[in-house]
Amino acid sequence: MNSDADAASASPSSDSPGTDVSTDDVSPPSGDLVVVANRLPVHRSCLASPWETSPGGLVSALMPILREHHGVWIGWAGSLEAASEPFSHEGLFNVPVPISPEEVENYYEGFSNSSLWPLYHDACQTPHYHRHWWNPYVQVNRRFAEKTAERAAPHARVLVQDYHLQLVPGMLRELRPDLRIGFFLHIPFPPVELFAQLPWRQQILEGLLGADVVGFQTRAGAQNFIRLVNRYTSHRGVGQAIMVGQRHVQAREFPISIDVERFEALARDPAIRDRAQEIRAELGEHRTILLGVDRLDYTKGIDLRLRAVDELLGSGRHSVNDLVLVQVSVPSRESVDEYVEVRSRVEKLVGQINGEHGEVGQVPVHYLRRNLPIEELVANYMAADVMLVTPFRDGMNLVAKEYIACRLDDTGVLVLSEFTGAARELDRAVLVNPHDIDGMAQAIDRAIAMSKTEQARRVRSMRQKIRRRTVFDWANDFLGAVDSASSFSMAAGGVTRESS
Repeated sequence: MNSDADAASASPSSDSPGTDVSTDDVSPPSGDLVVVANRLPVHRSCLASPWETSPGGLVSALMPILREHHGVWIGWAGSLEAASEPFSHEGLFNVPVPISPEEVENYYEGFSNSSLWPLYHDACQTPHYHRHWWNPYVQVNRRFAEKTAERAAPHARVLVQDYHLQLVPGMLRELRPDLRIGFFLHIPFPPVELFAQLPWRQQILEGLLGADVVGFQTRAGAQNFIRLVNRYTSHRGVGQAIMVGQRHVQAREFPISIDVERFEALARDPAIRDRAQEIRAELGEHRTILLGVDRLDYTKGIDLRLRAVDELLGSGRHSVNDLVLVQVSVPSRESVDEYVEVRSRVEKLVGQINGEHGEVGQVPVHYLRRNLPIEELVANYMAADVMLVTPFRDGMNLVAKEYIACRLDDTGVLVLSEFTGAARELDRAVLVNPHDIDGMAQAIDRAIAMSKTEQARRVRSMRQKIRRRTVFDWANDFLGAVDSASSFSMAAGGVTRESS
């Protein structure tokens, strides 16, 4: 769910494809509620219908609200061959924004994912700042803003999503000052000393300030934003409010979550429960099963996690006979050099660990480099004794919440990086510093030895927390904040105030 969502969100959707309606069959609506994201909520299907609803919490949360308000979703369709004209799918109007191959290289792979992505994740990989990436980022953001200005109804609410489109709120404010604009950042927002590196820091901040509400996963992200606004712009913020001319801009945390009921229902499914038992039998009934599920990304800390497991096996405290790790790594940005490198590093480590600690017919690491269907993913969650979620930095990390939602028998241990947004809510997990290999090995050892009574106490506490705040609560809270925001627009006779 996250922009570039967590691995679980990359699994194929179980929704059946709907009926497509071309622009010849439906009048393009003006949306009272418009979502603007890098990608449309659909992808190409090999089934009878050319489109299929994409999986993931963001789509699941926003689709019912958009359908209720006859909303519009604006985004890139994902390829040059995809539709260029607006179309309807499953009751939602989709407006594709064209992006050329050169723009994909410079706007998406370049500025978005080689400048912003590593910088916002605490520069765990060196960010690259190239001027020839910046102009395409501006151009694509302007195209999204112009398309949104065309499609939004008078005084509509517009929800702009994530780091790819941080200039859109400011551009849209200039084009359509009547709109209520919310922006939500799904990844971390860095502290002053890191963000200060960005050559275009003021332009990004001014772009975000075009929104009425700027949402972050954590309070720290919102506070970082206000500090940066105070330092690098002429505007001033206090608490959660920033004065931008005659507008109040709110900077607040809205921690995203999952569809808890869906995962609980899957965990109750007899077929999935049987599959979980099959996985345990295949891996060894008497072995402790560790599980990692991540996008194959350098921010996820998969290599250091593997080294921690290697430490455990090398220490003599555990062997291949009593311990096994299943590592699911979903392919990601495979044309980018840094991602090719992390894949090579992870696969080399898997080979080394299996070569040193494996036996004939039994290995300590099972490595799956592919998407898993949601049913298979849940079966793995249910089979695992210990879930390892150890990224160097994450805006939230929904895999941690999915694992807890599936532990209906109140067993299992979550080992969680303290540098995830999820660690603020799931504080009964075994929290670790993912940079500390020895500390991680000790934490995994502690998780393996934890009593069933202690496991139950921790899991019940965390399940209560995620049930109190689901992805639907997130969507309602964020939209409610945008609804209640007061905006000002310049009219011919002066300033006109618009409020709900």
